[in-house]
Amino acid sequence: MSIFINKETRLVVQGITGNQGLFHTRQMFEYGTNIVAGTTPGKGGEWVLDGKIPVFDSVKSAVDMTGANASVIFVPAHYAADAILEAVDAGINLITCITEGIPVHDMMLINSYLAHTQSRLIGPNSPGLLTPSESKVGIIPGNIAIPGNIGVVSRSGTLTYEVVYALMKKGLGVSTCVGIGGDPIIGTSFIDCLARFDSDPHTEKVVLIGEIGGSEEEAAAKFIAAEMTKPVFAYIAGESAPLEKRMGHAGAIIEQGVGTAKEKIDLLKNAGVQVALHPDQIPEIIIEGIH
Repeated sequence: MSIFINKETRLVVQGITGNQGLFHTRQMFEYGTNIVAGTTPGKGGEWVLDGKIPVFDSVKSAVDMTGANASVIFVPAHYAADAILEAVDAGINLITCITEGIPVHDMMLINSYLAHTQSRLIGPNSPGLLTPSESKVGIIPGNIAIPGNIGVVSRSGTLTYEVVYALMKKGLGVSTCVGIGGDPIIGTSFIDCLARFDSDPHTEKVVLIGEIGGSEEEAAAKFIAAEMTKPVFAYIAGESAPLEKRMGHAGAIIEQGVGTAKEKIDLLKNAGVQVALHPDQIPEIIIEGIH
């Protein structure tokens, strides 16, 4: 089972004819993702992947012709905000934005607009989602995870790959892996994903991968303590990061001592979360918890 995506998801790829869009469309298609259309303005009527996927000028026309209900965005940052809004206006339920570097002001406007719709945004600056053996949306490699009952939610793409691969090496499978994105303002939070995993009957444990900066992990810790009924395991990157420095993601900046790894780790531990010292330790503490 999964949250957000599954075999029935009907995906449209925005920016399908660009280098990145076409490359990852092929990867998703070969994994088994149900890609029904792509969009590039001015290239409607063309086909990609040897005539397997039609290209439309707009998301609205793709939805009308194919019944697409999810989109993934591979367009440059200066077009990405409009791409998100176009998908919302076309009635897309799940929008995943891989693009990074969207201005904060644009994202504030987008989140305000989203609040009055039924659409959910994953990202921006997200590696996407993976439901092993069912569907992958975005750039997460499909060969690093096996189906199972562990939900994974992360702010970091690279650490996501490392952790789910470490789980697979120990024979531990994933229900769904969600990369929420590393930008300062994102559409879907840790709490949104934790709540979905907690209500998913096929997810029994949850792994949360965080990093310095922002307050996502702090909010998650409060939610876990008050609402979660399933065990949560975590890893927080950046314990050795110097203060007042941005490390990696645009959202990974510590200001006036707020958002440090130590603060996040302490709050998570106080909420009953087992926190790993390094990513490869996560399978070990999960196995210990099982026994």
